[in-house]
Amino acid sequence: MTETADCNPEPGEQDAEERDDAHLDDLEEGAGCTEIWEHLAEQRDE
Repeated sequence: MTETADCNPEPGEQDAEERDDAHLDDLEEGAGCTEIWEHLAEQRDE
């Protein structure tokens, strides 16, 4: 059986530039779809 920790590396294990989800680092924990969409739209405008 695979440990959950094996599937989700700790933030310090990879450089932020290499992570696929690094563009979401500014979001608060538990952000919903609307908050994520707004965050991505703001980044796109910049």
